Amino acid sequence: MRRITSLVTAAAVIASGAAAVGSAAAAPAPSAQAPVTQARGGGTYTPPSVRWGTCANSRLADAGAECGKVLVPLDYAKPRGQKIAIAVSRIKAKKGTRYLGPMLVNPGGPGGSGLTLARLGAWVPDNAGDGYDWIGFDPRGVGDSEPSLSCDGNYTEPVRPAIIPRTASIERAWRDKAAVYAKDCRKNNGAILNHLRSDNTVRDMDSIRAALGSKKISLYGFSYGTYIGQGYASRYPSHVYRFVLDGVVDASRAWYPANQDQNAAFENSMREWFAWIAKNDATFGLGTKPSVVRQRWFEIRNELAKKPRGKVGSSEWTDVFLSAGYYVYDWVHLGQLYSQAAQGDFAGVEDEYLTSNPTGPGADNGYAVYLGVQCTDARWPTQWNRWRQDAWRQHRTAPFETWGNTWFNLPCLNWPAPQGNPTKMNGAKAPAMLLIAETKDAATPFSGALATRHRFPRSVLIEGVGGTTHSGSLSGVACTDNRVAAFLKDGILPKRRSGNRADVQCDPVPQPDPNVGLRRSAPTGNPELRELLQQAQGL
Repeated sequence: MRRITSLVTAAAVIASGAAAVGSAAAAPAPSAQAPVTQARGGGTYTPPSVRWGTCANSRLADAGAECGKVLVPLDYAKPRGQKIAIAVSRIKAKKGTRYLGPMLVNPGGPGGSGLTLARLGAWVPDNAGDGYDWIGFDPRGVGDSEPSLSCDGNYTEPVRPAIIPRTASIERAWRDKAAVYAKDCRKNNGAILNHLRSDNTVRDMDSIRAALGSKKISLYGFSYGTYIGQGYASRYPSHVYRFVLDGVVDASRAWYPANQDQNAAFENSMREWFAWIAKNDATFGLGTKPSVVRQRWFEIRNELAKKPRGKVGSSEWTDVFLSAGYYVYDWVHLGQLYSQAAQGDFAGVEDEYLTSNPTGPGADNGYAVYLGVQCTDARWPTQWNRWRQDAWRQHRTAPFETWGNTWFNLPCLNWPAPQGNPTKMNGAKAPAMLLIAETKDAATPFSGALATRHRFPRSVLIEGVGGTTHSGSLSGVACTDNRVAAFLKDGILPKRRSGNRADVQCDPVPQPDPNVGLRRSAPTGNPELRELLQQAQGL
């Protein structure tokens, strides 16, 4: 989804009280000959084996990873036609452990680079990642894959138009800006724009499986990575070994409805942050009442709409604080920025925006792919009046993010590639998967996790009760992380309960202590892993 959280882990002992769901499947042994992946129209495609070599990324190289490319059809309906290259990385299973096959990792987005996530296995508790070959990959169009999309690397350059279109000129400026970006996407990228739908990424994942010579794959998917995980388990259920889906997307809401769901959920998660700021007034000095803290934040946004401070206007102000609604890790740092700005010092907010939104050639790669996927995955309203009416209606109850989300997705109104229908999800034949979500997750609301649990009737859901963190596994919460480890190591899952509810309830990722919180680090855990996932997701 729009921004994807980063994670932190802490090692812990395997929790007791878990039970196996059915019998543990046999580990997927390598095949002597690479299996084929199905192309559309009944044809097949057999990718060549990966030619592994040195990784250009120094951290991957230092971790002992090797890198290569998987050649896949641009159009799976024409498997003998033009090929594109999917960048992959691999850290092999540790010697002396029971081999469990390849574990693909996707950080979400769509548009997030997963190449460096081959390192993720080192942070799974109880050495439960040791038996897998951890496979990072950049989905088609992303990062080191070829071609790599870019439309206009300066699109986020500040100061952008005011976030609330209170005048016709502001509305027109945003509409023109989005339309030009869509036009530049066609001019600068060509034919691949017609082949970025999630269905293609699902097929690419199976091509990676085939190129690795494995009969099955595992997946650790975050956010949008849970969507393609559901798609893969629906299309290739016999190829699924162990899937962990964290921050679960409701596939039935792709994608315009999903953004409206987000707007309402972000309003609630931001209120949680404002309440935390008020509770810690001794640190931030912004007031002891949540309503006062919230009101002052919106007052500053209104002031910036009229008169930006440096490179911070109302749009930049909103984007800087958006991550407070995604997860708790940055709450202390963002509280400090808010406190400084309330006293007239916007230097920290400006630096935060510029750091998080670099400009220049290719800087928009993640955003370009995000649009390329979402604008063609499903149907979007084709008339601006529908967008406008929906946004103003929802703005009345969810003013924090409604217009920001509208402008973020607006290039879909003029997107130069045909819209399709959402990926079909059917979990009737899919094996058990581990689903993870927090109750007040704003990016992927908890209702989506429940819907996915219903759609995949063998799967099991862990709920971080009351939490606001998106994709919060491996953050040091033993109740959750130990069950991840048990599943990955031995195929053990908690028992599935009856009813429309989570199967296990755990504590959420804890809110930080403002007296000990560090910039961009979780209350507990390993900041190196946090940084790894931030890099992967462009944060």
